[in-house]
Amino acid sequence: MRLSLSAPWLRAGLLAAAALASPLAAFAQNGSDYPSKPIKLIVPYPPGGGTDVIARIVQERFQTLLGQPVVIDNRGGAAGSIGTELVAKSPADGYTVLFTLSSHTINPAIYNKLSFDTAKDFAPVGLVASLPQILVANPQFPASTVAELVAMAKAKPDSISFASVGNGSPGHLAGELLKLRTGTQMTHVPYRGGGPAVTDVMGGQVPLLWVSIPAAAQFVKAGKLKALAVSTTKRSAAFPEVPTMQEAGIPDFDVDSWYAVFVPAKTPQPAIDRLNRVINTVVKEPDIRDKLLAQGSEGVGGTPEQLGKVVSTELVRWSKLAKEANIRVD
Repeated sequence: MRLSLSAPWLRAGLLAAAALASPLAAFAQNGSDYPSKPIKLIVPYPPGGGTDVIARIVQERFQTLLGQPVVIDNRGGAAGSIGTELVAKSPADGYTVLFTLSSHTINPAIYNKLSFDTAKDFAPVGLVASLPQILVANPQFPASTVAELVAMAKAKPDSISFASVGNGSPGHLAGELLKLRTGTQMTHVPYRGGGPAVTDVMGGQVPLLWVSIPAAAQFVKAGKLKALAVSTTKRSAAFPEVPTMQEAGIPDFDVDSWYAVFVPAKTPQPAIDRLNRVINTVVKEPDIRDKLLAQGSEGVGGTPEQLGKVVSTELVRWSKLAKEANIRVD
């Protein structure tokens, strides 16, 4: 007996078989068997940095709840762009995941060319944690408050410099925002990481530093740095005595360093939903919350839509700030 490929029932069978052979066939049944293999968590920054530290705090619980290994792959370089590009060009199957920080929305505003589209090439999954930047100074620096710093900067324009962990970092943006809001002129000194920047501020090479709390916390507590303010609209639980910039008299000032999970655009919704549920479970666990707080950060969670709103809002906000402050990196 010979079968004709034109037979409707045979064509339907072949199409069904092809669908089952597809890498995304696992999602045909509401994603019930996702994940069925290890997940690669791309951290687009070197080991030991803030993003890597936060990723490793939640990694073990991610593995337990997902039932599959979650392997951290550090792909540092180009202000996070190398690892981010890798994820953008990976299969949209839920097995290559981006764990990044808020520079994700800053880089498009300051870099002339990126090999990916932050708004179009990624699907938001969920916020993991957030923390403020902290403005610290060498203990011998004359100003001990933001008001005193502003007065000094106005009296002698361009006489004061501030460090950050690099061009496009949240600390860099915080410093530029302070200049705009106060009409002052200060010189930005970019470093390649928080460690060298903290060392030079303690040594007196640079008087001021905007940096994430984990990089400066132990030195502030030891009296080797003095804290002037934090960059968010509410005080840090790690340093409740340090005022916010708005409390220090600087209006409309909010720079939030957040950590979040993204996947390539067109990743099936069941995978996104599963990953989101895991994030929301993990950040509520007391042990994880304590570990995050020890790093000066707080667990967040929330929906993919909430993260998407953060991204869209900040893309506009940082683009505007970059134009006002004339911040561009070739």
